Amino acid sequence: MLDLSRLVAGNTLTQVLADFGAEVIKVEPPAGDTLRAWQTNGVQTNWKIYARNKKSLCLELRKPEARKLLLDLVPFAAMFIESFRPDTLEKMGLAPERLLERNPKLVIARISGWGQDGPYRRRPGFGTLVEGMSGFASFNGFADREPVLPPMYLADTVAGLYGAAAAMIALREVEQNGGRGQVIDLPLLDPLFAVLGPQAANYRLTGKVKPRTGSRSTNAGPRNAYLCKDGRYVCLSSSTQKMAERLFRSIGRPDLIDDPRYRTNAERVKHAEELDAIIGSFIAQRTQAENVAFFEEAEVTIGPIYDISQIIEDPHVLARELVADYPDPDMGEFPMHHVVPRLSGTPASIRTPAPRLGEHNRQLLGELGIGEAAYARLLASGVACEGGASAKEEEE
Repeated sequence: MLDLSRLVAGNTLTQVLADFGAEVIKVEPPAGDTLRAWQTNGVQTNWKIYARNKKSLCLELRKPEARKLLLDLVPFAAMFIESFRPDTLEKMGLAPERLLERNPKLVIARISGWGQDGPYRRRPGFGTLVEGMSGFASFNGFADREPVLPPMYLADTVAGLYGAAAAMIALREVEQNGGRGQVIDLPLLDPLFAVLGPQAANYRLTGKVKPRTGSRSTNAGPRNAYLCKDGRYVCLSSSTQKMAERLFRSIGRPDLIDDPRYRTNAERVKHAEELDAIIGSFIAQRTQAENVAFFEEAEVTIGPIYDISQIIEDPHVLARELVADYPDPDMGEFPMHHVVPRLSGTPASIRTPAPRLGEHNRQLLGELGIGEAAYARLLASGVACEGGASAKEEEE
């Protein structure tokens, strides 16, 4: 598949498929995918994760000859992924209609912030803007503070995962039902709004906007994050009646079971502040580890709130190799998350590290019959490139 996308959404989509064996060709400009510039201590940590198992083909698509080379690759591809602003592909002479003429079975995924139509289609498609407009930020955080944007690529990764599912649905139509290729309109907004659940229905039914409640739930109680004696936190959820009763008994307060304020879930949600004070005072007397051990013994649903230093040392995480070190040409080894999900019959794997810019030019263009002399001319004319400057270097 040909991946012309930039940053996280498209790279998430193709990373999932690459982990399961798809040949993903990243078609990069001379500056490289912008994701290469998101570095930590000079290391392209994001690129190394999202571009694993992929190949890099560096073409200057502003040049007609480069676009012709790309079109020559289309008949051999099952998918074509792009994340330009709407209409950009058309202006490049690479409209979906032309791509489908070259390959009628091609699945084309078009990633944007707001979709290929609608009044906002031309707006910048940054995930932050989507996380704000989708309604996510408005009810994330605490009531007495500002809305909270997610500290990770939420809109992009959700869209990428939806996109991977859509891609396989479209490919199945081609391969199993003899169907034709089609276009997937994949904005960041729609998937993130979808995962927020019945917000629209709740508003229509009540006329009320869901308030920010911090870590509490408006559906079940008690549910919150609680401070422990050692300054760490635990998360506790008692979303069933039996679990709430078990919790009350474990903290030595069986009287709460028949207390009118806490007897039903609806009443517990209504009196969450008073109930949290009771539970919090019990938890505050013990460390995080002691609380987890105590409540697990009592079969109460509780868990630690980890930071990354704790996650990577947890015995369950280690046993399942959720994070593992993989060979890396720059660092020797590089830690990254394992493939998700795990299939028993056709398991995925991390086979190759993220590619250098234009690392596979000779191989891929050679498959089109371009010899050494012709390839040297492509390099000299700037149509193709190898190991060009990173986006960060160009900005500096």
